[in-house]
Amino acid sequence: MMRTSDQDIVWKPRLARGVRLKYDEIRGEWLLLAPERVIKANAIAVEILQRCDGTATFAAIVDDLAAQFSAGRARVEADVRALLEELAAKRMVDL
Repeated sequence: MMRTSDQDIVWKPRLARGVRLKYDEIRGEWLLLAPERVIKANAIAVEILQRCDGTATFAAIVDDLAAQFSAGRARVEADVRALLEELAAKRMVDL
């Protein structure tokens, strides 16, 4: 399967209906909550998911994260794409 560059992707990711990102004070960790499902979100996932508001494009999210963390854009793009595609397959993110 041939991968397209993020220039070709016009995703405006957002959490799926009924899914929310919540910080659990008692456990001291971020959780991605969905009906009958709970996923622990690591720090990188939280940074990505907090930007998934349905208005920011995939490219804008990648640019923002690369700038914030002074990271290589290609690496950030791969990580963001992998997380969003995985969560979309689980119906936790709409692309």
